[in-house]
Amino acid sequence: MKTIFQDLEYLRKEVKDKEAKKIIKELEENFHLLKTKSGLSQLMGKKKLAKITRNVEYEEELKALQVELIKLQNWVYENNKRVMIIFEGRDAAGKGGSIKRFTQYLNPRKFRVVALQKPTEVETGQFYFQRYFQHLPNPGEITFFDRSWYNRAIVEPVFDFCTPDQYKKFMKEVPEIEHALVDDGIILIKLWYSITKENQQKRFKERMTNPLKHWKLSPVDQKAQEMWDKVTYYKEEMFSRSHTSYAPWVIVDSNDKKRARLESIRYVLSKIDYEGKEDAKINLHHDPEIVERYHRISHNE
Repeated sequence: MKTIFQDLEYLRKEVKDKEAKKIIKELEENFHLLKTKSGLSQLMGKKKLAKITRNVEYEEELKALQVELIKLQNWVYENNKRVMIIFEGRDAAGKGGSIKRFTQYLNPRKFRVVALQKPTEVETGQFYFQRYFQHLPNPGEITFFDRSWYNRAIVEPVFDFCTPDQYKKFMKEVPEIEHALVDDGIILIKLWYSITKENQQKRFKERMTNPLKHWKLSPVDQKAQEMWDKVTYYKEEMFSRSHTSYAPWVIVDSNDKKRARLESIRYVLSKIDYEGKEDAKINLHHDPEIVERYHRISHNE
């Protein structure tokens, strides 16, 4: 700011035109207003100022949490731990955006994001979990699953991509599989990003009008609204039959994307006792209004 004021002072002295002097004076007054909160309010309006303030606070909080994620990653690597985080939720719930914030500053050699395409003909004939097993975390590694084997719990039965027998078999096997993984030492965290039907529709409309987000639209996405109730049925079945003490489902209210990102990062950090955690310069206790364990009686999306 100092340099700007010096430049304006120089112009005020050098410019002779009265109209130009008037414009310079107005600029000086506006720059002085920018130095005060009340001045910002006058120039931008209270709503815009509040939004800017929230964005600044969000970025500062996110950076502090990402510092802790780096500590966590270093601890995982140095101690040969294995961490697997599953991101599930309806289409447009914000899973990808959250994973991006989780991994933004992590060492790419020590984590993987797993986002599998639809199974090949060979994979279709394999044991269902087989293609996922090859992406389980290695010692010293964190894997982030952008959707997972839970496709068979919701997406596949909703859109008839699997048979009723395949679905039943999966629902019977998945708690046993996850118990074996946890028993083997894998730290398993399952996050479900929850969104209202109205917000999902808004986000779909944004994808349609934003050329940078067109790639996110798929035929499945386009049917998501009309299949809302059917997805709800299978989602509740999934929760009730795969929510266990060793691999619980954790619900993240993602109607506010930024709060969802912050609180889901905070939740993961709170569940693992990594080295240097006690020196954190930010609160690591997640907001129970945003993130909570699934409860059979109280859950409602």
